[in-house]
Amino acid sequence: MNRREAVQRVALLMGGVLSAPLMAGVMGQVINTGDSVNVSAEQEAFLAEVADIIIPTTDTPGAKAAGAEKFIVRVMRDCYKKEDQEKFYAGLAKLDADSKAKFGKGFVELDTAQKNEMVKLATVNDKPFFLRMKELTVTGYFTSEIGATKALAYLPIPGKFQGCVPLKPGQKAWAL
Repeated sequence: MNRREAVQRVALLMGGVLSAPLMAGVMGQVINTGDSVNVSAEQEAFLAEVADIIIPTTDTPGAKAAGAEKFIVRVMRDCYKKEDQEKFYAGLAKLDADSKAKFGKGFVELDTAQKNEMVKLATVNDKPFFLRMKELTVTGYFTSEIGATKALAYLPIPGKFQGCVPLKPGQKAWAL
């Protein structure tokens, strides 16, 4: 079983917690054959900054290092309708406009504390955008090589299955 199959099965077991378009994206499928929003390099860099606030670099690499923004752009393009893409990128533009209104500069130019403040405001002011951004970021990160091997414990050839084993303090969760 490969990683995509494992993520799909876990999502099904969890009652389909991940949205259908996101699951299609994880599996590498293209379900949007219509028009898509063209994403500029600036928007992609902006996505990387927001994703890096959601999953920052600590003792493990963050979302930017994992390339989560590329996953987000691909999944939005390949798996969401153009109307959903437009709403998502409008939410991104609103976050930048709110940053300019509050701090006098765009989100990318803010310091980390200001970026955190703006993302916290987005959780309240534009909850649908933030939830979609968080869902895409977390999925993109933990299905990347960096997320699966650096943030999670990864054993490419596991030993025998032990269903219920307590984790030691500070031990990483296992990658699928």
